Amino acid sequence: MGHYGLLRDLRFANTSEDIRGSRLYGVDDRNLGKIDDVIFDHSNGTISYVVVDTGGWLRSKKFIVPADQIRASAKHEDDFEAPLTKERIEDFPAYDESDLASDDTWSGYENRYRAKWDSSPVMHREGTDRNITPTTQQMPGNSPSARTAAQVHDWPSEARSSRIESDSPDRDAEAAAAATERIVPAGADTVIIDSSAAGIGGRWDTFQSRLRERRKEVVAGCRTCAGESATKRGSESADTFRKAV
Repeated sequence: MGHYGLLRDLRFANTSEDIRGSRLYGVDDRNLGKIDDVIFDHSNGTISYVVVDTGGWLRSKKFIVPADQIRASAKHEDDFEAPLTKERIEDFPAYDESDLASDDTWSGYENRYRAKWDSSPVMHREGTDRNITPTTQQMPGNSPSARTAAQVHDWPSEARSSRIESDSPDRDAEAAAAATERIVPAGADTVIIDSSAAGIGGRWDTFQSRLRERRKEVVAGCRTCAGESATKRGSESADTFRKAV
């Protein structure tokens, strides 16, 4: 069973492939801070959260953002954005990296954090009553019609939000009626869409790939991983001994 940890001091030879140091922007293009580290699953190298250093405006100094809520910035090259305001971030439970030392403690923090994310009040653009807090279905490319049209037309993931918006019935209807060369087997009621390849952007995807490539090196000093490996090796040795007998 995997657990989570920080990348910490490991650096890549090509700094342009490292998202650490990139800026994260929020609602109305407000600078929220810079990406300081990532929290990833030691078992497979998948990034779950980014850790953002606010530079001092937040009492706890740093906060985390789920990887699935981050997008490549539309205005700032090699930077990122998330649907957050400073007020909403201040409402999250304070992040403490020492919580990662215990799987149970981290799990408890995640539950509190996710609950705040899901229950935060709806945000509106200043001076209007327009809702700018996206639901899961409203996130770019997440509506059923957007996902289907993007898959059908082979649009890159980063272009989905600009081509189709979940709150546009006319575009949904156009996408549904659009001609396609994809062949759906007779009798099939649905098209299964594999979203595992959908990326956040070139720099992020490259960074994620490098992290997976060097996962074993990164977790080599992890006591939990070392303990699991030792237990596994002991179990395998016992099995080998029993077979020999």
